[in-house]
Amino acid sequence: MVGSEDFATAARENADPTLEAALAERRSLVALCLYALDRARSAGVAERIEEGLAGVGVSALRPDGVRFDPAHHEAGGTVATADESLDGLVAETEVVGFSDRGELLRAPIVTVYSNAER
Repeated sequence: MVGSEDFATAARENADPTLEAALAERRSLVALCLYALDRARSAGVAERIEEGLAGVGVSALRPDGVRFDPAHHEAGGTVATADESLDGLVAETEVVGFSDRGELLRAPIVTVYSNAER
C-alpha cells in the first residue's frame, strides 16, 4: 500500500501541468477584467466587475488617508496642506490599484499631501 505522503506527492506531480495552465488562464482573465474595468463607461458595470474580481480574491486598493509608501503606491501628484498631521498621507486615489491575494498587480496612483511650510 502506498503511504498517504507518497500519494499526495504523486498527485501534485501529476496535476502540475494542469494547475499551471489553470493559473496562467486565471492571470489572463484577471488582466482582461482590469483592462475592461479601466475602460468601463458605466459606474454600474465597473462596480460589477470590481465585485466579481473581489469574489475571486482580487482586491481594489484605495489607500486614501494612509501614509504614502513608494513600495506600494505610485505618486501622481501632490496637494499642499498647512496641516502638518496630513503631510505624507495619501489625499486621494487617482487610479485604483489591485492585489491578488496579497500580491500587488498594479500599484494605486495617488495624490499625496505635502506640507506647504517645508
